[in-house]
Formats: sequence, C-alpha cells, structure tokens
Amino acid sequence: MNRLRNFLLNRRTLGRRLVATAAPLIAACACGRAHAQPVQHHGGSPATGEENSLRSRVLGAGAAALQTKAPLNAMNMYLNGFHFYADDMGRPVEAHHFCTHLTEDLHQCVIFDGNSEDSRLIGIEYIVSERVFRTLPEDEKKLWHSHDYETTSGELVMPGLPDAAENAAMRDLSTTYGKTWHTWQVDRGDTLPLGPPQLMMAYTAEGQLPARHIEQRDQRLGVSKEQSKQSRKDIPVPTVVEGANSWQSGQVPQLSLQAVPLRNRR
Repeated sequence: MNRLRNFLLNRRTLGRRLVATAAPLIAACACGRAHAQPVQHHGGSPATGEENSLRSRVLGAGAAALQTKAPLNAMNMYLNGFHFYADDMGRPVEAHHFCTHLTEDLHQCVIFDGNSEDSRLIGIEYIVSERVFRTLPEDEKKLWHSHDYETTSGELVMPGLPDAAENAAMRDLSTTYGKTWHTWQVDRGDTLPLGPPQLMMAYTAEGQLPARHIEQRDQRLGVSKEQSKQSRKDIPVPTVVEGANSWQSGQVPQLSLQAVPLRNRR
C-alpha cells in the first residue's frame, strides 16, 4: 500500500513540475500555427483544424500525468470489424472498437476510425447477451444486430491476440447482439461529426462486404480473415433470435432531425 501511495505522489509531483516548468513556454508560444496542415487519417480525409500547438501538447502531457482515466483504462478489449449504415448497405465503415466488459451480459464500446493517437471518435456500440436481447421490446430489437456471422467468419478480429485467446472471446461474442450509432460519417469525407447519429448494422453473409475492404484491413493490421475463419470452425453458428437485423426486411429505423416544442424552460 505504501509503494502504491508513493507512486501516485511521485506521479502527481512529476506532472506539476512538468506544467510549472513549461508554463513560461506555454505563455510565450502562439496558440496556432500559421502554416499548419490539417490532420490526416488513414481514411484519407482531414479532420477540421490545425495540428496541435506546443501549448496544447504540453497542457495535455501535464493533464495525463495528473489525472486518472479509469473508464478508459478499463477498455481492455480491442476489436476490428465493419459496419454499414442501416439504410445503405453500400457504405461500409471499418470500425475499431475499444470495449469494457461491464457485466457478464453487457459490453460498452467506443469506436474510432483507427488505432493511433490522432484517430477520430466516430461512434459507440453496446453489446448484450442473448438472454438480455430476448427481454427487449420488439421495437427496440429492430435497433440491434447479431454477431453470429462476424465472429464465426473471421471478419471480426482482435489484432495481437493468440488464436486461442481470440477464439475464446469470439465464442462468447457469437451469441451477443449489438446496438451501434456512428456520430461521424468519415466515409463521405466529413471533417466534423455532422448531422444526427446514424444507426449501423453488421454483415450477415459472405459477399455482402466487398473483398477489397477485408484485404486492405488484413494487410494493414497483419491479420487474415480466412485463417481466422479456419481457426474458429469449431465455434457453432448460433440461431439468430427473431427481431434482430431489421434491415433484412427492407424497412429500417433511422434517425432524422425534427423541431419539437421546448418543455420545462427555465
């Protein structure tokens, strides 16, 4: 306990010294860069704004040394897969999930467009067990998609994990259901998160996702969908509970903005 206390005290002291030492430099430097270029991402489209200034970087380093990030530290599962817009199957988006196993029946995930420090936060996903999914109202079930195909086909991967560990996780996820909202439509080149969140779905069969997306992902991350598929052949393909994957009916829910009266105005 004393060692932990001393570590935390030393961490805070280091952070305070960093901020104090850099304070004059922060005050003197310009907040922006006259000729800075927009930040680029692996998808090719830029994010709005100039590169972080020295002032911003130093402040960030000080905050990192002084503050805790317990919810982020708990996100110990990294998954890579693909979503499509619930109302447009022709718009696939590669999704880097970082998840917390909050309870045995619930994961919560944040979704980025990459796995680097400058990756953009593009959405969220909640994942529930089949037991929980069965209890949902019928209208609610329409917002959720199954994970049976993603997990058993090798399309969903956990880069860096040994096959045995990855297969154990995929076996558990194969019977789960996800509700996903993307807040940033990076696939159309948006440099900001514009418009209302969009409901997303997951692929359920071979050939739905163009092969080039898998090939590019596999090459970049050093994984193989086909090898993963063979490695997971002992995972039984679950029967999907009725109500999920509403897009298969041809009619899907999707959000749009509308003006409504303000209530309880102060």
